[in-house]
Amino acid sequence: MADAKSAVSARAPRTGRLARTAMAGLASARVGALTVRHRWQADASDQAALEAEIGRVLLGVMSQMRGTALKAAQLLSMESCFLPEGVKTQLARASHQAVPLNRALIGKVFRQAFGREPEEIYQHFEPTAFAAASLGQVHRARLQDGRWVAVKIQYPGMSATIETDIALLRTALRHVGKGLLKLPNPEVVESTLAEIRRQLLEEVDYTLEAERQQQFAAVLQDTRLVVADVVASHTRPTVLTQTLLVGQHLADFRASQPAPALVDAQGQALFDWLVRSAFVQGRIQADLHVGNVLFLGDGRVGLLDFGCTRELSPIFAQALAKSWVCHLEEPAPALGLFSAYKTLGLITPSLSLAQFEAQVLPAITPLLAWATEPLTQTRFNYASKSAVPLPSPESQGAVFSHVNAIPPEMISFDRAWLGLTHLLQGLGARVDTRSAVDILRRAAQDLGPEESPS
Repeated sequence: MADAKSAVSARAPRTGRLARTAMAGLASARVGALTVRHRWQADASDQAALEAEIGRVLLGVMSQMRGTALKAAQLLSMESCFLPEGVKTQLARASHQAVPLNRALIGKVFRQAFGREPEEIYQHFEPTAFAAASLGQVHRARLQDGRWVAVKIQYPGMSATIETDIALLRTALRHVGKGLLKLPNPEVVESTLAEIRRQLLEEVDYTLEAERQQQFAAVLQDTRLVVADVVASHTRPTVLTQTLLVGQHLADFRASQPAPALVDAQGQALFDWLVRSAFVQGRIQADLHVGNVLFLGDGRVGLLDFGCTRELSPIFAQALAKSWVCHLEEPAPALGLFSAYKTLGLITPSLSLAQFEAQVLPAITPLLAWATEPLTQTRFNYASKSAVPLPSPESQGAVFSHVNAIPPEMISFDRAWLGLTHLLQGLGARVDTRSAVDILRRAAQDLGPEESPS
């Protein structure tokens, strides 16, 4: 969550259906007009300019709508190979649009949730939020027993806006798809929007988040990591109370010049945690970014915000592990990758191995190499991690033409892996990858022998 100390208090996001539908219609009309204009202008070859302009239009309207629309923009910006790069770059700015609620609206949330004001529930409640994000904000408070807690308060009306906001994205992307920008087939677009809708519905249910948080805490094995305790008596669907973790976010932690050995140990703990969560335990925290990790004074790392998690089916984890192991260890990985991607349902059933090798493999290899790069070394220095490769419009179009569906688990896993990568890059950690590779090999073997190509 973004720091809110210097932000100006604001009204709640506009949640009325008519107001949000009108803004959604405005966005669609603007995107359509941009596409038509671009076709007729002399500089119609400037694809990057069109992408950036469409991204700015979408971000502008979503910023006005705030709430779940802004969160959806963040989610879309993190989907690799879904939107053109220029659009994603603009939508990524959505993470900086949070503005906290004023005091009157805070009281309204508590009266609806508990029938009482926050000052009647806590011994002490700080009315100024210390962190704010697209769906809610966080306040410090003290329980009657003296414990300090962090209280996350959801902006009013968030759950009521999800359907309208998904409709906005669907309509806007339909206009984009009819224009000059390359998008996957409509079924892939729809499945991606369905997954974003699922994530938003989970994120606006703080009782579910509390349950997930307790589940992650129960299976946490690394003592270098810590999850805050949920205070169930002070938690409702729109209010989540948990013990307060005191520490620094990444930028401040790095500025304090921590010892390299501590940095490496913390990075190792985070790396091992995600690999084990995905390929052993089968559930990941899918919103792993710098705002959701706190570096505590005792050297431990606090894990925050379990509103967005994802269960990974055994067949998904096995097929993903198979694809990574094939890429890493097989001299001619085409058959193994082809088999794994068919198992995942990623590629169209009619695609032959020869077509996969000639048209799809060249386009996906750079992304596979980027994702698995840390696993190519027994000890990897994330300070030297390469940048995410940007696919060309031609290669992106070739892949889109053969994509059958994107597994919902892959959308969440890609976000988590990208978030972990950015976090460890910023930390500058060096991690031992041998245990992770062993876990992947075991998971890949469970998938069984490769299928013969049809």
